[in-house]
Amino acid sequence: MQVTDLLTPERIRVDAHAGSKKRLLEIVSALISQDDDQLESREVFESLCAREQLGSTGLGHGVAIPHGRVSRSNNVKAAFLRLRNPIDFDASDEQPVDLLFALTVPQNCTDDHLKLLAQIAELFSDDRLCEQLRQAETAVQLRNLLSDWHH
Repeated sequence: MQVTDLLTPERIRVDAHAGSKKRLLEIVSALISQDDDQLESREVFESLCAREQLGSTGLGHGVAIPHGRVSRSNNVKAAFLRLRNPIDFDASDEQPVDLLFALTVPQNCTDDHLKLLAQIAELFSDDRLCEQLRQAETAVQLRNLLSDWHH
């Protein structure tokens, strides 16, 4: 499974605005659940928050990968946001986050979840790609950059 197989243009936001980590997770939860009748935004939000309580998913260099398990969905879902103004995400390097790739997986998902997280982390360790994502002007450009990336 490729990262971009999980992203629809409707779940990509350019220059999103969130004043706090909590508000950002609420926005992401709404995006992930918007086209799935089985999935409730509140469940996604609670799952993402529960994972953040274990430790920040801020990778550093302005990137975060919040993720969580949800019981009401059989599908892996993702959303990508580029923030207009970076926010504090409790990242280990203490840098604010402006690129956020959120992921939800079914409750019973194991190896696929870990492989996806590793793939996403590798993708965002590419400084050149991150800079291009920060310069893109549309959701389509963002999705194309993510889909064209090769490790």
